[in-house]
Amino acid sequence: MRIAFLTAPEGVEQVELTEPWQAAVDAGHEPVLVSTQSGKIQAFDHLDKADTFPVQEVVGETSADSFGGLVLPGGVANPDFLRTDEKAVAFVRDFFEQGRPVAAICHAPWTLVEADVVRGRVLTSWPSLRTDLRNAGATWVDEQVQICDHGPNKLVTSRKPDDLKAFCEAYLEVFGSEGG
Repeated sequence: MRIAFLTAPEGVEQVELTEPWQAAVDAGHEPVLVSTQSGKIQAFDHLDKADTFPVQEVVGETSADSFGGLVLPGGVANPDFLRTDEKAVAFVRDFFEQGRPVAAICHAPWTLVEADVVRGRVLTSWPSLRTDLRNAGATWVDEQVQICDHGPNKLVTSRKPDDLKAFCEAYLEVFGSEGG
């Protein structure tokens, strides 16, 4: 299965990109780095610059049709930038409209709020998003990983980097069950 990993040009939390990416590779999937611009993205280790990664496809030049699922890594700046980019928000919304599985960790649900796809769903996230998610119509829970199948697709969410092992296991199980 081709899995889109959507990030902004900078601000993604590196471990929230690299660990789910490697888990996808290890499971026999093809992860694809999608961003709002061509070139490279700049990852961060909290507030410090980390590695750069080459963009493989650009939002607006690709579509959800090309992928079996979507992973949204966190970092504070990453989803904050993505939610202000209309093409990125539309790309995310398309996965929901097509019933394709989506996984989001840490601050990444901010992009889901902007795409207006959390109403009636149960999610977890970094705790500071709790009010934003509730205001957008979601039920927020403080769990290591949450799988919500309310709606046309399954949504996997986790709170933070410490939850990555459970996040990777859950999203790979859900994506695998969706037919990849």
